[in-house]
Amino acid sequence: MSQELRYRRASAWEYDLILREAEKYGELKHHFFAVVEGKFRDVYAVNERVWRELEGLKVKPYAYGTFVGTIKVDNLVEKFYPNVEFFYFVEVEKNYAVLSPKAGFLFTTGKDVPRSGVRKYVWQGTKKLVIYDENGIILGIGRINPESRRKFILNVTDIGEFLRRKR
Repeated sequence: MSQELRYRRASAWEYDLILREAEKYGELKHHFFAVVEGKFRDVYAVNERVWRELEGLKVKPYAYGTFVGTIKVDNLVEKFYPNVEFFYFVEVEKNYAVLSPKAGFLFTTGKDVPRSGVRKYVWQGTKKLVIYDENGIILGIGRINPESRRKFILNVTDIGEFLRRKR
């Protein structure tokens, strides 16, 4: 079951998918992405100097740069699914929430956040929000649930997920 990985620059179509996802939250600050094709198409933020070095290697890398998400086909439509690190490459101006210290801790342990734990939020259009602590550190991605006060922001993914995984 050995499948060869292919690495290449992101195509114009793939870059457009990345750009459209970033525009839901603000402005994309990084403009050079590469793709590793295997079972899925994993997207990496790479600088051009690193890319030139990679092109000269005889052994092809498994991964490079910062992993920022995956492109998948969902109901016959290609979609870019960002991870938490993607938002370090976006100037987030909308669709975000700032949590209190206690709510931030709850969120990073995989819990949902009550309305009382949200210090500030800006919500326009999409249900997904970038979640920050009071110091501006990205804690993860949440889904807003405006009908509920107890589970106002549902945890989609967070920075503590790696530590909680089953080994």
